[in-house]
Amino acid sequence: MTTENDAFTALAALLGDRFTRSQSDRDVHGQSESHFAPMPPDAVVYPESTQEVSEIAKLCSAAGLPLIEVPLPWPCSNEQYEAVMGSALADAQQQLQMDAIAFGDLFLEDIRRYREEKMQGTGLQLLFPLWQIPTLQLAAEMIDGGLKAVITCLDPNKLPETLAGHAFDYSLLESLPASVDPCGERGEFHTFAWDGPMFRTPVTITSGEVVTRDGFVYADILSDTENSCSDLK
Repeated sequence: MTTENDAFTALAALLGDRFTRSQSDRDVHGQSESHFAPMPPDAVVYPESTQEVSEIAKLCSAAGLPLIEVPLPWPCSNEQYEAVMGSALADAQQQLQMDAIAFGDLFLEDIRRYREEKMQGTGLQLLFPLWQIPTLQLAAEMIDGGLKAVITCLDPNKLPETLAGHAFDYSLLESLPASVDPCGERGEFHTFAWDGPMFRTPVTITSGEVVTRDGFVYADILSDTENSCSDLK
C-alpha cells in the first residue's frame, strides 16, 4: 500500500520545485480570513496542467485519500443543495480533518464569488487549480490525456441538438459555434466521463434515447451495471 511518504516522493518527482513541504509555504496556504486557527497542509503543489492534476489525484488516492458520496434529491432547489452540501462538508471536515477544498471553476467570476461566500467561516482554504487557464487548451489537454466523455445534456439555443450524445473529442471542438466555450463553462453542454487516466477500468455504457425536457436536450447514457465494475483510481 502506498504510504503518505511514498506519495510525497512521487509528487516531488512529478512536479519538481512545484511541490514543497517548506514551513513558510505551508503556513501561507494554511491561513484564511476566518476565525479558525491556521491549519497548514502537509504539502503544497502547483500543477500547471490537467494531466498533472490527474496524476496528483491518482497519487493521493493510492495513499488512501477517501472518496465521499453526497446524494442529492431530485428535483433539488438551490436551498436544498446548499443545506445538503453544507451538512456533508461539515461531516467531512470532522471525519477527515480537511484543511482545503478544490473547485474546477474556469473563469466565471460570479460562480467563484458564490463559492467564496458560502465557504466563509469554514476555515477551509479554497483552491482553484484550473482558474483562467485557456479553455481550448484545457479541452485539448483532456482529450490528449485520454479522457473519454460524451455529451449528455445541451442547450439547443446555443448549439445544435444533433450534438447530444456526441463524444467529447476534436471533431466536437471543431463543430462548436464560436460563441460556445470548448469546456461548456457557461452551461452550453454537460458531459459524462466514462474513461480516462483517473479510472481503474472504463465504465461500460450504451447510448439511449435523446429527449427534449425543460428546454434542454438530453442524451440518455445507460450503464451496464451487471458487467461493469469500473471506478476511479
